[in-house]
Amino acid sequence: MSKKLLYFAAVILVLIGAVFFVSKRPSQYNQTLNNNKLQVITTLYPLYDFVKNIGQDKVEVTLLLPPGVEPHAFEPKPNDVMVINQADLFVYTGKFMEVWAEDILKGVTNKNLKAVDTSESIKLILSEFHDEDEPAGSSDPHIWLDFNNAQVMVDNITQGLVEKDPSNKDFYLTNAVSYKKSLKDLDDKYKTTLNTCKIKEVVYGGHYAFGYLAKRYGLNYVAAQGIAPDSEPTANNMVSLVEQIKENGIKYVFYEELTSPKISQTLAKETGTQMLLLNAAHNVTKQDQDNGVSYLSIMEENLANLKIGLECQ
Repeated sequence: MSKKLLYFAAVILVLIGAVFFVSKRPSQYNQTLNNNKLQVITTLYPLYDFVKNIGQDKVEVTLLLPPGVEPHAFEPKPNDVMVINQADLFVYTGKFMEVWAEDILKGVTNKNLKAVDTSESIKLILSEFHDEDEPAGSSDPHIWLDFNNAQVMVDNITQGLVEKDPSNKDFYLTNAVSYKKSLKDLDDKYKTTLNTCKIKEVVYGGHYAFGYLAKRYGLNYVAAQGIAPDSEPTANNMVSLVEQIKENGIKYVFYEELTSPKISQTLAKETGTQMLLLNAAHNVTKQDQDNGVSYLSIMEENLANLKIGLECQ
């Protein structure tokens, strides 16, 4: 059975068994239903963090992804669909990231649910890699890795919050302006720092996630895998990368979060290079949550590692 049919089947099962599932809701979400805050469900960690900063104490925001789960492999379970159906606001990245979202939204019975596609008004770039799930012509879904895009995403979220809760419009708008300033400041810091780099080439032993960031700051970006983390590089891909690293005098290979770093380890071993984390912030671990990690702090750490790896001043 295709993924699309599976999603529709999940929706049907949830709607038929809604009464049964009400008593089986996650305790975290069950608790949120008992207060007067706006109930917001988000798919990826950046969206979760954006909503928290804009909505603050006026919202109860839930991240649909369990801690530490890589989102490209995530498929919503019937109970996840039920949780979405009970929310005031559902915030997602877009159809190229959450390929299941549009099918789920077609089946929800909550007519008051507001869905926010945060990719609206953002000019998407084409994927550099293609596979069965990402055919040629598909767009790169990692829009939050361009801070200008992130500001547009904040605007889209703010608009959704205001529509659902107009009495707190000024509160949301003020917080959005403040957070967008933080994004603009970080963007300026990236521009200033990356403009001084001796190396302009990022070799990434993970899936193709940083196309937007590379384009914004004039970097050459090479990833060992396609859009999906489970797309394995060919032997020829690896040989080509090893040759490229040696020829260009690259000293560091970057690896990604939440997946095995074996590709980066292989490249580092073959070329005598070192490894540095470059975190796309799709999701975070439970430990990260407990330590107060944020989208901004992850991006700050990325800049620190890029500064080392690209030999910036």
